[in-house]
Amino acid sequence: MISIYQLKPRFQNLLRPLVQRLYDNGTTANQITVLAGVVSLLVGLLIAGFAQHLWLFALIPLWMILRMALNAIDGMLAREFGQQSRLGAYLNELCDVIADSALILPFALIPGVSLVPVLLVTLLAVFSEYAGVLGPMIGASRRYDGPMGKSDRAFVLGVLAMGVALGWLGAGWVDVVMWLVAALLAYTLINRVRQGLKEEHSISPSA
Repeated sequence: MISIYQLKPRFQNLLRPLVQRLYDNGTTANQITVLAGVVSLLVGLLIAGFAQHLWLFALIPLWMILRMALNAIDGMLAREFGQQSRLGAYLNELCDVIADSALILPFALIPGVSLVPVLLVTLLAVFSEYAGVLGPMIGASRRYDGPMGKSDRAFVLGVLAMGVALGWLGAGWVDVVMWLVAALLAYTLINRVRQGLKEEHSISPSA
């Protein structure tokens, strides 16, 4: 299934010199992970607190770009510089779902936007990531299948937020996009379960 996640290796190659400098300066993968989660929460709270000022939604796409870079950096520090840890695995997954929720929920505070699709997207984003995490529990890999993985959500919600900030997209458009994202997330959840089972079966066909 096509996903922006497939572009990650090229993105990582661009970041590799910066990652080397961060490692040389003593920066750890866990520090980057927590930083991304905390800033995402603060950005979400800021927008939620002043949601009547729609221009603040421009912070979402700007932060999404930086957050994607930080997510790539923490993974590279962990894998390529021997910083993988059990704590890091917990932090990575927990900070991701916290950050996602913090950046999605403010859309519900836009005047005229329906609460239901925004909550549905928030919950399905968590559920789809949980489905991906369950892969190793059945003997498969951590699943990142699309069509609405983390990177895809960041792109769609970033474009939506910028449209809101510029006054190009009203509440009706937000509702439509949220329902569409919810449907794609539901399919993503099913696809991750299906692909995880398929991978496990290919490894242990007799199981």
